[in-house]
Amino acid sequence: MKDDALVLDEGAAVGPAVPRLAGANLGRAPTTVPARCVEFILVGGHMRDSGADPRPPADRAEPRPSPWPVLAAVSAGGVLGSLARYGISTALPFPPGTFAWPTFLVNVSGCLLIGVLMVLVGELWSGRRLLRPFLGVGVLGGYTTFSTYVVDIHLAMAAGRAGTALVYLATTLLAAMLAVWAGAALTGRAVAVVRASAVLRAAEQEGE
Repeated sequence: MKDDALVLDEGAAVGPAVPRLAGANLGRAPTTVPARCVEFILVGGHMRDSGADPRPPADRAEPRPSPWPVLAAVSAGGVLGSLARYGISTALPFPPGTFAWPTFLVNVSGCLLIGVLMVLVGELWSGRRLLRPFLGVGVLGGYTTFSTYVVDIHLAMAAGRAGTALVYLATTLLAAMLAVWAGAALTGRAVAVVRASAVLRAAEQEGE
């Protein structure tokens, strides 16, 4: 068999039937048929049309899911998170140029919840496609507001309270990072305790 052609017995039918290879009928001379006319490849001991994908089904590219459910989840979560932030800001008013306690509370609590969500999604809810876009990007993305944090710093500087602006800048960053770490660490430990308890209960039931 040549690289770009298939050698057939002379007079062999070219069609749906699998062609007979040269040598099956020693009384006739072989005929070379160009690969552009008849293309077959040998895969797993079977003759298949070369137009088919020879890779196993698991290795073939899966169709990409529609992005609209994800966009809808992000949008709905963003509305809920923004409304929650607005409610806290309205309930805790503060004079412009002072330490922005409502924004500080929102950002720190939001970062704490982000740490919790990271562990829950990674350890318990990994198979739920829309959970991370809804809660992480949507709700917590709309709830936290580091853009308002920057505006608060600018207002404090404009009011001549540079010390307050610097304290607010530093404490927010430090508290936000510690909140993410604490949320992830505490939730990870809680998940480990719950799993260990489940294993012990299963072992006790098997021993009974």
